[in-house]
Amino acid sequence: MYYPYLRGKQFELILLRENAEFLAKNSIHPIIEPVKSDFTALTRAMEVINEKNVNCTLIVNPRAGQEPVKTSSILKELIEDGLKNFQNISIGYMLHAESNISNLVSLLKNHRNFNFSILHYGYTNGKKLSAEIEGFKNIKTHVFIDGFAGKLYQRHLKQDGIDRVLIRNGFKLQKKNAHYPPSEHFSDLHITYPDEGMDGFGDYLIVGDDYTKTGGPAYAVAIHLTYLDTDDDMSIYHFISDQTDSPTDPGGKFLEALKKLVEEIKRPKSLIYKSNACSEYLELFKKRHYPGLGYVKKLSMQHHIELIAKYISRAS
Repeated sequence: MYYPYLRGKQFELILLRENAEFLAKNSIHPIIEPVKSDFTALTRAMEVINEKNVNCTLIVNPRAGQEPVKTSSILKELIEDGLKNFQNISIGYMLHAESNISNLVSLLKNHRNFNFSILHYGYTNGKKLSAEIEGFKNIKTHVFIDGFAGKLYQRHLKQDGIDRVLIRNGFKLQKKNAHYPPSEHFSDLHITYPDEGMDGFGDYLIVGDDYTKTGGPAYAVAIHLTYLDTDDDMSIYHFISDQTDSPTDPGGKFLEALKKLVEEIKRPKSLIYKSNACSEYLELFKKRHYPGLGYVKKLSMQHHIELIAKYISRAS
């Protein structure tokens, strides 16, 4: 089972809406961290997800951004109101270093009709946590963030009937787009997660775990595209525009980067999976159309999801 971790930004929510049927068909379970206090777009996405029977997790105590969305707002406006009758939405609760377990226990008691996914993101007392949450039947998944939940901690939370998922960030963020190499290793977790004692795996797609509300001026445009190479190990291409020294002409820079992507797709024995997202990239190149950087990122996220789904269907 694949668990992509997304923030509730505009194009990520559009991605979920447009691909809901694909997500359901391939048993992909998105984890969504709200980042906007206006829940209109998020609610719309969740409605489509529910309609298409996509299992997903909605985090109720987000941490992203300088002013994270308030838990009380998410609980009142979404969990206890708009989404209360949705059958396929799990409450996600993030445990970090300063977390108070009593808050989690209260939620588990007060929302017994919801399944829960607990995200382990820096809390360290696994033995205490295990004792406090023992007996709650609505805990269905433990999600461990790689680097923030050690093996001994994980051992305390091993229990029959509760899935264990490991999320690992494969995207190596650079301060400037021009600094990305042509390609580099991304992850092998889609292959090795059983060796980690896990039932599923996840990542932050081609975005990474660093959250920024908006990007700065694009001195260089980069299109990031994952691919499978030797032994199905996953790497990522970074197609960079030729122009890198000025914030002007983002459309021209996009077409420069897109030209390199198209050349790689059309190269004999190319390793790029011909996803629906790639077909749309080819169409954009044919039309010489620049749809905006948010849309470009959405296409690369879609390609990544399609690629993993293709690998899972082939490997199963």
